[in-house]
Amino acid sequence: TSAALALLGGSVAALVVWKWLGKKMIQKKMEEARRTRDESMKKMAKAVQQFREQVPSAQTDAILSLSLLELTGRLQEGSLSPRTVLYTYVEKALEVTQQTNCLRHFIPECEEQLQEVERRKEKGLLYGIPVSIKDHIGHKGQLATCGLVQCLGTLMEDDSVLVKVLKRQGAIPFAMTNVPQSLFSYECSNPIFGQTLNPLNPRRSPGGSSGGEAALIAGGGSILGIGSDLGGSIRLPSSFCGLCGLKPTAERLRGVGWAVAHPSAQCWCFFLSHTVPCALGPMARDVDSLALCMKALLCQEMFQLDPTVPPVPFNEEVYSSSAPLRIGYYDTDGYFPLPPCMRRAVKETRRALQAAGHQLVPFSPPRVPYVMTELFLKTFFADGGRTWLDVFTGDIVDPGLKPQVNSCKIPRLVKKLLALLLKPLVSPYVAMISTCRSVREMWNHHHQIQVYRSQFITQWKELQLDVVLCPVLGPAFTTGYPRKLLTAITSTMLYNVLNFPAGIVPVSTVTEADEEELKLYKGCCDDPWDRTLKQ
Repeated sequence: TSAALALLGGSVAALVVWKWLGKKMIQKKMEEARRTRDESMKKMAKAVQQFREQVPSAQTDAILSLSLLELTGRLQEGSLSPRTVLYTYVEKALEVTQQTNCLRHFIPECEEQLQEVERRKEKGLLYGIPVSIKDHIGHKGQLATCGLVQCLGTLMEDDSVLVKVLKRQGAIPFAMTNVPQSLFSYECSNPIFGQTLNPLNPRRSPGGSSGGEAALIAGGGSILGIGSDLGGSIRLPSSFCGLCGLKPTAERLRGVGWAVAHPSAQCWCFFLSHTVPCALGPMARDVDSLALCMKALLCQEMFQLDPTVPPVPFNEEVYSSSAPLRIGYYDTDGYFPLPPCMRRAVKETRRALQAAGHQLVPFSPPRVPYVMTELFLKTFFADGGRTWLDVFTGDIVDPGLKPQVNSCKIPRLVKKLLALLLKPLVSPYVAMISTCRSVREMWNHHHQIQVYRSQFITQWKELQLDVVLCPVLGPAFTTGYPRKLLTAITSTMLYNVLNFPAGIVPVSTVTEADEEELKLYKGCCDDPWDRTLKQ
């Protein structure tokens, strides 16, 4: 007996030591990643200082005040140089990231790309424009971390298609921006690089998962950024930071390159790319910037580099047309009522569109609760969240993800009992137990998505709509609240399930009257979710 106890005690001690060593290794990797980032910041700060000594007359404020269209015009005519513009934005990005922690890394190769742009005789549509890109968009020689420790060891061997096309059009990718761990959050925090703050109010979240992009652009440290959107990851940060953003149809642009050594992370990356359609798209301060970016990217180079991208260029005739439109509109989706200010923004926009000669038609998106729980969330958690949980093996889970991670770890039978007993409280997580238990069930699930898309399109056609005006979640939540309100994203998630292009524009700011009206807000049924949104 004493021998058995000694063996058991030794095994427990060995397990404790093994776990301790594992945590030490994780900490070492994270510290190394932070050190590498800090060194890149110092290197770029030194490069900016050298430039300032060489060109002391550079008018920083004047350059930063230009719109993208104005800046491209000045660069094309030669009254501004790509070098001056790049170092102006690098300097501003350094300032913004000190305040918000929005940068994951500067791209040191941007100086080589600058020299390439200066040598080139042919000027592309984005000639000399510094562009920031989201953490996981592949750039040669850089990491694509998704905020995961297991992704820190492998550098990209080549530029992704999107980065190649940006460079071909004369753009200079200069920075990679921070993201939430695993990208599955509209907060913006991970254990490696920390929490990103909103530049308009540091107590607020910038949104996610393209939160680093939104914070950098809203703070003035980038004039054009590229994000990705799986459930609102371009549109929610744009809403929280007062920007314009576009989620195109999935596969309209191609640009994510995965260089991930760990099998579970590879599986999750594939999962992100092939479940609910994920789209890459531009983020900027105005709509014309988004249009210019799409014109530049939807070129022959994109179509040749990736034959799976439909060879359909940007339609300038449709974009610049002033013909009256038949516009559907709604200010609530009947599932998660938004704060008064967001509904007011829709009403004001509706009146402005009517005054401009457009026809506005009431539109009600069908069965949104069904779409959220049975189509969207069930797609992600078809395996009970197993694929997602695997990426945290040997990693530290960010506090913002712990509620979802812990709920996925609960045994299936216990989840079912909780769902029955506490349905009003656990409704967002009911989908996490609605697993597809066979291949046949999975095929049927995808069939149901196609059926819903057909029904939605039929309703759209019956009303003869050109476009739909809809609300978006906002204004910016206090940091920590996105993790408590997973299902609040119905306003954006819907168009990922449908795979429709969807854009966002800021039209107003919160007023004192909005704040007073918020005090009376009861949401759908004055349940814990509605009260949390009000907070």
